[in-house]
Amino acid sequence: MKKGLLLGILFIFALTSLGYAATDDKAKIAVASDGNTQASAVNPVAGKSSYYLIFDGNGAFIEVISNPHKSAGGGRYSLVVDFLAGKGATTIIAGSFGDKMITTMKAKGINYIEFKGTVADAVKKAVKNRRV
Repeated sequence: MKKGLLLGILFIFALTSLGYAATDDKAKIAVASDGNTQASAVNPVAGKSSYYLIFDGNGAFIEVISNPHKSAGGGRYSLVVDFLAGKGATTIIAGSFGDKMITTMKAKGINYIEFKGTVADAVKKAVKNRRV
């Protein structure tokens, strides 16, 4: 009986671990940036960022994308969130977010993190704290 209980616990642990790893595989972090490198500063305003650097849930760099909506007028926030959601972003990092952008991200199930510093440091913090 002890052996069966131990096997059951190990099975549950394995399933839980696999589910957690799958979450990281599907997670994508989009970091608003002034530049197109990981050494660039995180942009202080999410919607006006020139670039977004995209990382997987484990912090591995995937790509740099230009923000096609950086010069858009009112309502830019929803265009940016839709664009990043289309790229698979599950977390967006920037220096700050407006209330309407936060509401839009929440409605789409996208997490957000306010961070000041470099893109590389922002991603490290997000992955370390598992906020992706």
